[in-house]
Amino acid sequence: DMWRETGKLFLLCLLLAEHHGTAGSEGECEDGQFQCDNERCIPNIWRCDDDDDCLDNSDEENCPRKTCAPSDFACQTGQCVPGRWRCDGEPECPDGSDEADSTCIRQSCPPEKFDCGGKCVSLSWRCDGERDCENGADEDDYARACPAEEFQCRNRRCLALAYVCDGDDDCGDGSDEGKCAPPTCSPHEFRCNSSECVPQPWSCDGDPDCSDGSDEWPERCGGATGGTRPPAPPARRLPCSASEFRCSSGECVRLSWRCDGDPDCKDKSDEADCPVLTCRPDEFQCGDGSCIHGTKQCDKAHDCPDRSDEAGCVNGLNECQINNGGCSHICQDRPIGYECQCPKGYKLLDKRTCGDIDECENPDACSQICVNLKGDFKCECHAGYEMDPVSKTCKAEGKSPYLMFTNRHEIRRIDLVKRDYTQVVPTLKNAVAIDVNVASNRMFWCDRFHRKIYSSFIHEASDPSRHVTLVSSALHSPEGLALDWVHNNLYWTDAGDRSISVATADGSKRKVLIDSDLSEPRAIAVDPGQGFMYWSDWGSRAKIEKAGMNGVDRQVLVSEGIEWPNGITLDLLSRRLYWVDSKLHLICSVGLSGTKTRVVLTSTERLGHPYALAVFEDRVYWTDREKEAVFGANRLTGQEVTALAENLNDPHDIVVVHELRQPRGTDSCNIGGVENGGCDFLCLRAPQITEHSPKYTCACPGGQQLDSDMRHCVPGKSSACCRPHARRGTRASQTKKPSTVTGTNSRSDRLSCRSLNGEAEGPKLALHRPPFLATAGP
Repeated sequence: DMWRETGKLFLLCLLLAEHHGTAGSEGECEDGQFQCDNERCIPNIWRCDDDDDCLDNSDEENCPRKTCAPSDFACQTGQCVPGRWRCDGEPECPDGSDEADSTCIRQSCPPEKFDCGGKCVSLSWRCDGERDCENGADEDDYARACPAEEFQCRNRRCLALAYVCDGDDDCGDGSDEGKCAPPTCSPHEFRCNSSECVPQPWSCDGDPDCSDGSDEWPERCGGATGGTRPPAPPARRLPCSASEFRCSSGECVRLSWRCDGDPDCKDKSDEADCPVLTCRPDEFQCGDGSCIHGTKQCDKAHDCPDRSDEAGCVNGLNECQINNGGCSHICQDRPIGYECQCPKGYKLLDKRTCGDIDECENPDACSQICVNLKGDFKCECHAGYEMDPVSKTCKAEGKSPYLMFTNRHEIRRIDLVKRDYTQVVPTLKNAVAIDVNVASNRMFWCDRFHRKIYSSFIHEASDPSRHVTLVSSALHSPEGLALDWVHNNLYWTDAGDRSISVATADGSKRKVLIDSDLSEPRAIAVDPGQGFMYWSDWGSRAKIEKAGMNGVDRQVLVSEGIEWPNGITLDLLSRRLYWVDSKLHLICSVGLSGTKTRVVLTSTERLGHPYALAVFEDRVYWTDREKEAVFGANRLTGQEVTALAENLNDPHDIVVVHELRQPRGTDSCNIGGVENGGCDFLCLRAPQITEHSPKYTCACPGGQQLDSDMRHCVPGKSSACCRPHARRGTRASQTKKPSTVTGTNSRSDRLSCRSLNGEAEGPKLALHRPPFLATAGP
């Protein structure tokens, strides 16, 4: 009709006017722009950058030949690229001359390298069971046999003999449980109804150790749960608060969990009678309220029952036919109007002009180092890693990395390359946290039942007589454990008395660092290089926090979009923290400054009740208490999920063991000929906030304070009296869901420790730089 034709003419006039205002004769381009032969205007910096931005190549004509630096490689077309990119398997020169056969003359590899089809790769990758060469040359004619002390599964996996005929399919193909005779328990063991054998003292001790709980059945234990621990009090029907929802099955859950898509009530009543959601962002809402996909609007077909998807549409005018619609690169005609688009590696700057995308702004664009290029980017590896020719990811050199994880009554190990599966520590009661000193080959773990922290050399850990008790008193419910491998201190969280403590690695000196504003502290991780520690708290106000490893400069890192943050781990190379949320079924990561949060994986199927996690190379590994398994996935994409161990018994903590996981650093407390920083008691790493930050601080035990020299300890008021007592009703085995308990109020405890002038008495810390820089001071 007349109005539609008039509208078309109006749009046409606008495009022509715009065309004459932005391109045309010489001089019509703005300052800082280059005029192409086809009258297109581009930024001057794109001139002679080896990229055809004019689309007629006029911006790359008559360009002066470049002189490359000695460290660069000169392409045959004149461009310069870094010399390390020569013959790396990826062409960076426009003509590919950096990867040409004439350039990459075949050379013999050094002794520590292996010839991988023309490339040299780490010799440790040879015959490791994983194809690293594109032609598989690193694994040719390789048939690995297991050591005599291990069992070889049908799938060629190696397994500790202790796992053969134990009732669990540890091989993954059932071969370790074939042809097994019924188990016979020794006189010192109790036979479970499920045919398992557990130590006799574990029967009727109030803690179920058999998978079917038969060691605690009332008929076996004289009608009681037995043991030294009192039975749990009978459940009482308590009224729900205003911030809670009453389930039809009787329990109370958070009101915010109502209609969140995840059943929390036993009878799932919190997800019943929920309102219907509106259309998704990529959908069009019809006049009658129904939803159709957004691409069906104005497609000349009536998809809505009321035909509202075709109302107000203008069809027939292709604006891209005139001056490419004013777009610098790609013009895409639409049912209504048009859209400027960019080729891969570029983004729209002003809805029309394309500019380079800095892919390196994404912290996970590369596994390690990202180099931004115009329209592209390149990944490189840190020292100690090499680019895998097949996967194009950074792979560690040296010994094979392996996982170590707690499995309630034991600690197990899985080689991540050879997939060997062995038992490291047997006959534990309830191991929940673990860490390792790779350099000294020593391991540390917490047992929640015994409420102690232990240590042992890894190669001696199978012998209980070689276990050393480091901390045996004033532990209520130890949850997380982290080793400062540079300064040789041990950090842990205690949910029982809501505290974070530190001790020397031999347990001889110990101090509470933080005991306020903690609700349910769980996992803990440390960064000795920068002097920070990080921990999770899954209490009523769930959060992840950080503070100096001496307890100062405390700050919240994550407090939004978080419910039950259980495990945390640090990726020191990418400067990111990873965590699992067992309520939201998530694996997430965040920069160590608290920015750029990313969701790695969300899945109720793969993340039933994730508890702890570890990161190495391009993989993230986690334990799942509900699935009773250990899983792994790509830490950048969350894809390639695989099960590494299944049929477990309440797995908790997990760590990756490899020398590159613990970078070597300078022990600030033992340099310049001064031992322990000159401190009487503890020397603790200080947070490196600026270049002027002290390297360490001195700290005194409870009942003492620092003298005027800020290093020696003298009798004085103790800040330990301000710590809240262990919460009444806290069970050492309680680890899953939050519960309301009645206990001592931490604020009232602190009020009782006021000094005479009304000020709270806090712990004193001495701030020190290395002895050769300063003797004391902040």
